[in-house]
Amino acid sequence: MLGGSPSLREILFSVRNLSKTFPGTGYNEGGFRALSGLNLNIFAGECLLVAGSNGSGKTVFMKILAALMDLSGGEVLFRGLPLEKAVPRLRRELGLVFQDADAQIIGETVVEDVAFGPKNLGASGSTLEERVNRALESMGLSAKRDFSSRDLSGGEKRRLAVAGILAMGCEIIILDEPFANLDYFGVIQVLELIRDQKKQGKTLIVLTHELEKVLAFADRLLILDRGILRDDGKPEEVLDRLLPEYGIRDPRQSYRSAGDCTWLPV
Repeated sequence: MLGGSPSLREILFSVRNLSKTFPGTGYNEGGFRALSGLNLNIFAGECLLVAGSNGSGKTVFMKILAALMDLSGGEVLFRGLPLEKAVPRLRRELGLVFQDADAQIIGETVVEDVAFGPKNLGASGSTLEERVNRALESMGLSAKRDFSSRDLSGGEKRRLAVAGILAMGCEIIILDEPFANLDYFGVIQVLELIRDQKKQGKTLIVLTHELEKVLAFADRLLILDRGILRDDGKPEEVLDRLLPEYGIRDPRQSYRSAGDCTWLPV
């Protein structure tokens, strides 16, 4: 059964009959349909996992939510406004951490990179300095503020991306395959930042197929398969309905319950 959260918290995103089709050859002569008929709400303060195998449409969905890609049909509302009218506010409130963290590095040093976003939003002087210092401290990067951004480890680069998001004052963080190409220590670093930002009440949208690492922190689990929203609900309930053809492994095979599925102590 598909369904939204029973939470009474504010709806951030309202997605109605969302579809995205790319021109060219695909499943039919009309092109490749990456998303088809998605309906869901995303609530303030929740940790939402979006799971699906490669090609399920996770990254396309993320780009549409972030107003980086046009939709082909349906609508997306952000705080009650059509997405195209909400872009200025969305840019202030939402930050992305891409799978390739190197693609997000702009500043030569760690401190320059974190300062880039808030500078573009008009922060300067002591306000800018305070925001940057607070973000670096929050991500455990204060001691590396003058290091070359490119010389950080994979996990540190993802923490650097989140530090820039925090310095901008973003309350919504989307992480696209945040554990990709990380060693064990890097995975632990990313899990710590997910845990800590959840505790601080941030809205987290995590796109991943590696449920065994992070499921314990999820309030809600979505399953995408070939562009279709197959399930949406509490993690345990969604896993109980999981079908093999979705390409997602039930991590509870190696753990006692969904609440134990993490590489960190909960």
